[in-house]
Amino acid sequence: MARPSPWPDKVLALLRAGNPAAAIAQVKVAPSVRDLRALEKALAAAQLAGKWRDVDAAITESLQALSAPRLHRSP
Repeated sequence: MARPSPWPDKVLALLRAGNPAAAIAQVKVAPSVRDLRALEKALAAAQLAGKWRDVDAAITESLQALSAPRLHRSP
């Protein structure tokens, strides 16, 4: 079984420290959809979902971008 990624916890720590801009920057370069889903679950578990609209929007946009099929592949 795969170990859980530490990435969602790090982004959550940024938010708790009061730095949503850094958290948004991290969300935009998220490693995978799985990590973004884990971040959503961590925010919901900590009852922080919806506290930062910009962060929620960045998560939604990143999920859409990572889930969408690629338009082209480089050779």
